[in-house]
Amino acid sequence: MASRTPQDTSRQARIAEMRRAEKTRDRRNKILAITVSTAVVAGLVGFGAWVLIDQKQQEKDAEAARKAPVSGERDWDVKKLGRNHVDTPVKYEMNPPVGGDHHPRWMNCNGDVYKNPVPEVNAVHSLEHGAVWVTYNEKAAKGDLDKLAETVGKTPYSLMSPVKEQAGAIMLSAWGKQLTVDSATDPRVAQFFTKYVQGPQTPEPGAACTNGLADK
Repeated sequence: MASRTPQDTSRQARIAEMRRAEKTRDRRNKILAITVSTAVVAGLVGFGAWVLIDQKQQEKDAEAARKAPVSGERDWDVKKLGRNHVDTPVKYEMNPPVGGDHHPRWMNCNGDVYKNPVPEVNAVHSLEHGAVWVTYNEKAAKGDLDKLAETVGKTPYSLMSPVKEQAGAIMLSAWGKQLTVDSATDPRVAQFFTKYVQGPQTPEPGAACTNGLADK
């Protein structure tokens, strides 16, 4: 058997050292991969839990808004408003009207924003279906109108139109309910939408808000 030369011994030592270094690197990479994977999973779990908690909180806030009275709103006795379908003009006791006899055809209220005044008798029919009607006059600021139009545009069972003769700059109406505000940022605006879009005041919940009158 041939004896090993110093060169052979040195080469084998280097090979052994390279193998040890490779194993150490593999172990380190595996540990790093496990650590990163664990952190990712923990992050996803934590994010999912945060989303769930946030969703639950939003539901609680919405429920609280639905139950709480809207400060400053006016309401009418719905039993005295009338709900007959008529083809003749109707004289309403409030402006904009919040209920009463109305035209058989409703105003489209699937987030519709009208640039011109709409017939009251058709809009009242929309309120009967559970819509919130946002109205404004020339006192309202353009920024407020843009914000309100954005809110209405993404809210089924709502509509928006100008009413020149109304007393307040911005008014929100539902069946038997009405609120006057000066600004779209008033927190009562969001509360009114939450409370009365298809809310408990609705005489005909689930009735259509499309395929009605569309006069844009």
